[in-house]
Amino acid sequence: MATERPRDARHREIDAIVEAKAGGVAETRDEADKYTVLGAASRRTFANWLTPTEEHFVCHRNDIPDADADAWTVSLTGEFDGELSMADVRDEYPTVAVAHTMECAGNGRGQHRPETGSVQWDCEAAATAFWTGTPVSSILRDHGVTDPEGRWLTAIGGDPSDGDDVFARSIPLEKALDDCVLAYEMNGEPLPREHGYPVRLIVPGWYGVNNVKWVEELRVMDSMVVEGSLERPGEHAHWQQVSYRIHPRGNEPDENETVDTYDTWAQLEGAVEHPYPFDANVMSLIGTPDGASPITVRAGETVEVRGVAWAGDDAVDRVQVSTDGGDTWIDAELFGPDYAGTWRLFRYDWDAEPGRHTLLSCATDDLGRRQPSRISEPDAWRDALENDEYPWNEGGYASNAYEPNGVEVQVHADDDRNVSK
Repeated sequence: MATERPRDARHREIDAIVEAKAGGVAETRDEADKYTVLGAASRRTFANWLTPTEEHFVCHRNDIPDADADAWTVSLTGEFDGELSMADVRDEYPTVAVAHTMECAGNGRGQHRPETGSVQWDCEAAATAFWTGTPVSSILRDHGVTDPEGRWLTAIGGDPSDGDDVFARSIPLEKALDDCVLAYEMNGEPLPREHGYPVRLIVPGWYGVNNVKWVEELRVMDSMVVEGSLERPGEHAHWQQVSYRIHPRGNEPDENETVDTYDTWAQLEGAVEHPYPFDANVMSLIGTPDGASPITVRAGETVEVRGVAWAGDDAVDRVQVSTDGGDTWIDAELFGPDYAGTWRLFRYDWDAEPGRHTLLSCATDDLGRRQPSRISEPDAWRDALENDEYPWNEGGYASNAYEPNGVEVQVHADDDRNVSK
């Protein structure tokens, strides 16, 4: 696949983004030397509800287009027809702002053993931002597209690739009509180039791969994108039908024109063979303590354990915290903003004793689905979920095991002689 070749501009691009983001992100290893990948530089990012743009992860595989918003257009193709300028997108339709917790589908890939290929994320590829733009439903309805039954919306990115290959992703038209947005602002400012300037598709609660950057075409179809369905040269179904499929070692996923189940967890339970990562699985991360430095506590003092938990299209029902490596669990308090498609803050006041402790968090969604404890061995695919394991898969996608995300914390007792009076 041409799109996996090393990209000469990658390292210069990474250096420029790290500088622009003032150290809020750090590079993550990419075996193919193709992707630009930067994740949150500190776990403290996950102690706050809103992620500053400077700390929001970045992931793309092609060059950033040299875009001019005044000249950029979005073509409407397939079962509707037209072309929108950015002025049309901004001025001819309602403006909305949506909060969205975006997680890379490969977040946690680097925790798989044996290691899978591609980007070796640990847990740093998740963030929550406000995205301002035009409801996709307004554009669709304005062009007579109202019936979602059995239909799909394919978004195609304008990022230059090798040859005629394109980055294209399909989402159910039902989701597009529900809450998706063509965004041109992020956290109240124009989209940064690396986040999709001048326009990006935002799919609330769904993995980042579905949130296509640099959108140049929206196509309404009666199927997902498959080879030959876009009426253009080059390969264009790779990122829907080959990559970003969850499957055991050594399997080649079959191309599907459509699926009836979009919930990623339900697909993993057997609804779809070789699932597609659409909405995010239930997940949680501790932000503080971050484990980067020891904690010093006075007698009678507690330490606040704070983090975030999310569940894609579903809601977080419960978060439990363990301070002894999983031997015992305590319910944490959920607090702060409670928006669909975004994470919740949680906290627990920990009566910390001196010594080394392993802190874990485990979330449960409102359908009763609880994070599994670990990632399975490669050959345990069929029984993994039943054995409290997330199935090891060849792409390392949609992982949500809680043990690999534990935080090792050293606690010191305070010496009253060193306390300022």
